[in-house]
Amino acid sequence: MRKSKMKNIVTVLLVVVTLFVNVVGCTKSTDTTESKPNVENGTTNSDTKAKDSIQVGIVLPTKDEPRWIQDQTRFSAILDEAGFTYQILFSQGSSATEKSNVETLVSKGIKVLIICPQDTSAVGAAVQLAKDAGVKVIGYDRLITGTDALDYNVGFNSESVGVAQGQYLIDNATGTGNPLYLYAGALSDENAFVFFKGAWSVLQPKIADGTFVIKNSEEAKKVQDILELTREQMASILGQITTDWDFNVAKSKAEAHLTSARAADKGGVYVLAPNDGTARAIADVFAIDKDVTSYVITGQDAEKASIQYVIDGKQSMTVLKDTRMLTDAAVAMAKQILNNEKVVVNSEYDNGAKKVPMNQLPVLSVTKDTVKEYIFDSGYYEASEFTGLQ
Repeated sequence: MRKSKMKNIVTVLLVVVTLFVNVVGCTKSTDTTESKPNVENGTTNSDTKAKDSIQVGIVLPTKDEPRWIQDQTRFSAILDEAGFTYQILFSQGSSATEKSNVETLVSKGIKVLIICPQDTSAVGAAVQLAKDAGVKVIGYDRLITGTDALDYNVGFNSESVGVAQGQYLIDNATGTGNPLYLYAGALSDENAFVFFKGAWSVLQPKIADGTFVIKNSEEAKKVQDILELTREQMASILGQITTDWDFNVAKSKAEAHLTSARAADKGGVYVLAPNDGTARAIADVFAIDKDVTSYVITGQDAEKASIQYVIDGKQSMTVLKDTRMLTDAAVAMAKQILNNEKVVVNSEYDNGAKKVPMNQLPVLSVTKDTVKEYIFDSGYYEASEFTGLQ
């Protein structure tokens, strides 16, 4: 994509962020959260509510990843400024904790639940519990499947994330026979399937024509001539290459793959890594293997540590899903619900039980060449937080 066109995209993103901020305001967040009085137009109506009553409940997957702490902080700022009472809880990778969190929030009288599931199918029971209590449920970021109790979703175009990752590998490959190592997110996360589907849609033709040769998945090799994979075929591949979104799992899996690989399967390698945490873990392993002469590796989330890796040449790219837009869009939707206004959406997705109205947001590819424009000039991070910039 030409630089002028990308600049236009960034401008549009910034305008969208500004619009959402103007609609919503800004937050405070904690996993033990105190309830704050609901202030609208300079008045307090806490006397009409139970002492511990809150309006908006938020459930996030874990507080052990920078991405979700960043979202927690943003939610807190927006909701505080908007004057909504709220509570933010973390599921810590447990469906049981996730359901307990929802039960806690429902008992406090929430009207809107914003939930990013740690398991996109197992969350159905928790979502149904909220729906039965008359709570409007907004799926956040990850695509919740298999339940008709979900009212709305706010997220990014997940398939385009995988497309961007796969296309980056293609754009930086020359000749044929390039070793390709595939990694994916958790089998419990529907987005992991969608990310992989997007990446496979552009990588498969280049695998079929010999540009890339898969080195770490026999299941992927079995279907390397098939462009559109079935759910079962994708599940078989992801079962071999899943990182569970865990740094340590990613590191161990990469070590095992390189240990079993011949020197001829290394050299200049290309690595599809699903997100930034796993990308850094995998990159560190590939960087110290004496038979790996160079590597090109993808990422996602534009975490600070990975932006530094991109600047230092340790990670090749990351996909920016501007979470300012995501949190702003989710709270804007919650505000529309609480004010009995029309809820704004621009698409929908089929979750297997219903077509869920969705506000879908765009993504950007961040490389060493675009980091200044997309990250620093946009105000996503301050350049002063990083080293090695010229």
